[in-house]
Amino acid sequence: MLFLFDMDDVLCDYDWRTRMAELTVRTGHDLTELRRRWWLSGLEFAAEAGEPSDPEEYLRVVGEAIGQQIPRSEWVRIRAEATTPRPDALAAVARAQEFGRVALLTNNSILIHEHLTEVAPELAELMGAEHLHASARFGARKPDPLVYARAMAHYGASAADTFFVDDRSENVAGAESLGITGHVYRDAAGLTAAIERFAQRAAA
Repeated sequence: MLFLFDMDDVLCDYDWRTRMAELTVRTGHDLTELRRRWWLSGLEFAAEAGEPSDPEEYLRVVGEAIGQQIPRSEWVRIRAEATTPRPDALAAVARAQEFGRVALLTNNSILIHEHLTEVAPELAELMGAEHLHASARFGARKPDPLVYARAMAHYGASAADTFFVDDRSENVAGAESLGITGHVYRDAAGLTAAIERFAQRAAA
């Protein structure tokens, strides 16, 4: 069995306001202008789907868009400081480990993919660094069914034997379109119960 977990607002709290606050100071743009240059332009969505596919190119492109080149180490630090693990959700991951392979699948750029062990070290310790994946690594972003298909291919798993959890219903629907068992995250207790139901059905 393969269990795929989203990161932000599932396994970790993501305080985007903290991240944006530091970036607004560094760039001199207010939040509205920063969002326009970075998010509303579609730049980050493209990056989450694997373009650019090189971390340094990602930093260059984003730096040009926001008008400030930020060092790689600082970019990672700022993201990490906005990311806090949820112990009760990590306990649900540990429960899933009793039944099969666990892995992370988060919509993020190739730069964050290469630094997930620094952004969320608790997840690396629990899952293993090699099982932390940003969507850019698979060249597609959730809810595109392609990203789930490539993740399953990476692990040699079938849809019938795969479980996926995300806090966004559209991302869960994308996974379910392939026959994956999906769960929309609301709380850790509900996630643990869904994991146990899936494991019982899969083993039957």
